[in-house]
Amino acid sequence: MQYLLIVVLILSAAYLVYSFFFLLYRAFVFFQSQTYARFELELHLRTHELINERDKLFNLIHRVLPQNTVKELQRVGRVDNKECPQSTVLFSDVVGFSSIVDAENSETLLDFLDHYIFALDGLAERHHVEKIKTIGDAYMCVAGMEQYDKANPVRVVLLAMEMLETLDKLNQEFRMEKSHWGVRIGIATGTVTSGVLGRNRLSMDIWGATVNNAKRMESAGAEGRINISEDTYNVVHSFFACENRGRMTVKNGKQLVMYFVKGIVPELSENGEGRRPNALFHTRYQQLRFADLSEYIFDWLEKKLPQSLYYHNTRHTQDVVIQVEIIGRAEGVSEEEVLLLQTAALLHDSGHVISYSEHERLGVDMACQTLPNFGYSKEQIDVISRLIMATKMPVHPTDLLEKIICDADLDYLGRLDFSNGAHNLYQELRERGMVGDEAAWVGQQIEFINRHQYYTQTARQKRELPKQQQLKELQEWQRRAEEENEKRKN
Repeated sequence: MQYLLIVVLILSAAYLVYSFFFLLYRAFVFFQSQTYARFELELHLRTHELINERDKLFNLIHRVLPQNTVKELQRVGRVDNKECPQSTVLFSDVVGFSSIVDAENSETLLDFLDHYIFALDGLAERHHVEKIKTIGDAYMCVAGMEQYDKANPVRVVLLAMEMLETLDKLNQEFRMEKSHWGVRIGIATGTVTSGVLGRNRLSMDIWGATVNNAKRMESAGAEGRINISEDTYNVVHSFFACENRGRMTVKNGKQLVMYFVKGIVPELSENGEGRRPNALFHTRYQQLRFADLSEYIFDWLEKKLPQSLYYHNTRHTQDVVIQVEIIGRAEGVSEEEVLLLQTAALLHDSGHVISYSEHERLGVDMACQTLPNFGYSKEQIDVISRLIMATKMPVHPTDLLEKIICDADLDYLGRLDFSNGAHNLYQELRERGMVGDEAAWVGQQIEFINRHQYYTQTARQKRELPKQQQLKELQEWQRRAEEENEKRKN
């Protein structure tokens, strides 16, 4: 009995010791988890603060530097100087600013200047023009620093016209008794070099002959007038009425051809007043931008399209772009509709970069991603997307625009180079395992041409008779293919 009691006591003591250490362990785990929780909360708060500070910094950098420059800075940590071959520089300066400073109350003057610069910044952003800097009353900005933007002089001249209008409104609003603000504006187009200067205080700057010429255009101008260089005039003369000033002598005895912008040409302005652009102005401007878009898309296709696309390559795309314009104008569609047809033709086979069978849908995706960057509206992109999908075989066009692009896409059926196109298409399909016996495929083409019809009157008149003549070539091709099959069997 005594031994039993001793055993019970030992077990009880062991249990108490175990309980003590277990409670001690649980307390340690509890306090450790609480410590970790506090650390995690502190880490989360600090991380959130750092993210907010980073976002503020990025927002500040985005306000100071162009978007592509910021991306390059984030990617490699530095920005190399870049040559921009067709940029347009605007330089404006307030006439007689020194006398205005002497005449006006400093507080009123700074308030006016703040409103003026703030308004110009808003206008520059709306017209996709990069502000470079202000020096007191002087304002300098540039457009065309990004690739594929050769239409930028039109935007800069529009910006200049709105700058003059804005200044007139501010003069009426402030009604300063002792002075009236007026500006000279100079614009020049050409090559500029851009770069980021400084280390502690980054700033974007541009330099080169074009920058100097813009300053000379401003100096040789007149109050309330927009003075442009010959290179600028060569781009914008179909949009703006201009007055040729001839050759003017500038600094260092150099002579430059100059033009005063009088206003928008009546045909392209609201009510023919020459002040505000109308719908036709924007369509003509988009036609200029279409040249930039074409260059961008063809560069991209040349790099990305598979080499095994013997038919659906850039030559076919170029053919369709040309034919939609020819057929569209002959069918009497509007200038904007021709533009939409050309854009759809440009992108209708772009999806081949990713997929052969789903290229129309992928072409629509490409349109939705790319076209907003070239000034197309959502309504225009919807029409372009519909036109791209209208080319999906078998085609069932429902309106004139769809009929035009469908006829342009199969224009080769009635052309003299039909045979080359047909052979290229066969080779393309054969490499993808989509056709087998050559004679059977030619037979399918004969059946397809017999069933095919052009939808527009223009295409029927131009291509229907030659298309019938292609049947003889196909029949001869089929005969040769069948003979080759017989030889193989023997």
